Amino acid sequence: MSTKNKAILFSISLITACSLFFSFNQVKKYRSKPNNSFKNGERLEYRLHYGMVNAGEAILEVDPQFYAVNDRVCYKINVLGRSTGSFDFFMKIRDQFISFVDTGAMVPQKFCRSIREGKYKLDETVYFDQLKSLTVTKRDNDPETVSNVPVNVQDLVSGYYYLRTVNFEQQKIGDTTNLPAFFEGKNYDFKIKFLGKQVIDSKFGKIQAYKLSPIMPENEMFKGGNSIGFWVSADKNRVPLKVEAIMFVGSVDLDLKGYSGLKWPLAIVN
Repeated sequence: MSTKNKAILFSISLITACSLFFSFNQVKKYRSKPNNSFKNGERLEYRLHYGMVNAGEAILEVDPQFYAVNDRVCYKINVLGRSTGSFDFFMKIRDQFISFVDTGAMVPQKFCRSIREGKYKLDETVYFDQLKSLTVTKRDNDPETVSNVPVNVQDLVSGYYYLRTVNFEQQKIGDTTNLPAFFEGKNYDFKIKFLGKQVIDSKFGKIQAYKLSPIMPENEMFKGGNSIGFWVSADKNRVPLKVEAIMFVGSVDLDLKGYSGLKWPLAIVN
């Protein structure tokens, strides 16, 4: 795998949890989407590894304060991703993603990313007009671009937090969810399959979790089908606990290694 593809794979793996889960009505107005799963001040820490080799880490934080964007009250959610160990020696990665997520509708109003991967650099800001289903993107020194997007579209970070408002108890094994998202100037329509409940081992003990899997076409990195497995805690928090990605070059895992500021105690199975 080329150095460029490794960097892309690293970034995708760090934020897979952020890109997969949304379900929307088609009414062009602000919907009400209650959030009872997370709060300001929450912090989640993840470890990325290839087999036994640690390759990176990610930190997801909900700012203690609220912010006003487009006259809407928003959470400010910050995601930091970095390479570690031997991977950091060959490809130094320091990525940051920020999403301002509407507290009432759980959709993004603004999305920023700062990419530092070896010699490659990118700075980008996306402004969302959810009422008109438009985005305005400013990338580096390029002119602004305007794009049409689906109703209630998500970015990579906001989609992860929208996931935590979904009641998976109402889903049956095999059910799928359509997922509209906007990233790198393109619209995506993902489908996520619900695979039921499992008890998984974690650093914190055994935890009952919902298992989900994005339905992906085969490509140069992933084998397609159910090549990615995703587990979220089956409690009030719905915290993403683990991601497993089966690729042509081997398996990549992302595991929760630390947390603080959860709204509810993490439910550990006795």
